[in-house]
Amino acid sequence: MKIGVIQASSQIEKNNMLYECTKGYGEVINFGCFENEENYSYVEIALEICLLISSQAVDFVVTGCSSGQGMMIACNSLPHLICGYLPTPQDAYLFGRINDGNVASLPLGLNYGWAGEINLKATIQQLFEEPFGIGYPLKDTKRKQEDTKKIKALNQLFKKDIIEFLRSF
Repeated sequence: MKIGVIQASSQIEKNNMLYECTKGYGEVINFGCFENEENYSYVEIALEICLLISSQAVDFVVTGCSSGQGMMIACNSLPHLICGYLPTPQDAYLFGRINDGNVASLPLGLNYGWAGEINLKATIQQLFEEPFGIGYPLKDTKRKQEDTKKIKALNQLFKKDIIEFLRSF
């Protein structure tokens, strides 16, 4: 899996840690944001994520902002993106197994205290530990997989194609 790492400028100091926590789970490309470069809002980063996924430059993106909520909402507003808000390892595990999305939004500032890095590492680990879309609990696998197919179909039905979107943006 080709994984991109990029976060909003509000959490620029967390970029290297986010990259380090992710790099063991596939081919990982660090897109920034980096110190000493222009600042980008979570809305601008979500658009970049949309372009990365839509162009198939990457298969999955690990991202975040101060709360993680804004990035999740912005990503879910754009074509080809199914983004989960993953504040805990349990949320990450369930998102990967059940929702089979392609973007993970992490709260990189909210409640990020003395155990913040430990929680981040555990969350990334639980996200990538098992294959995506296998369902959970296993006894409900078929139903969970069917629901995920419906969500993806709705996503495509109600969102513009990326080219059409960019022309109207």
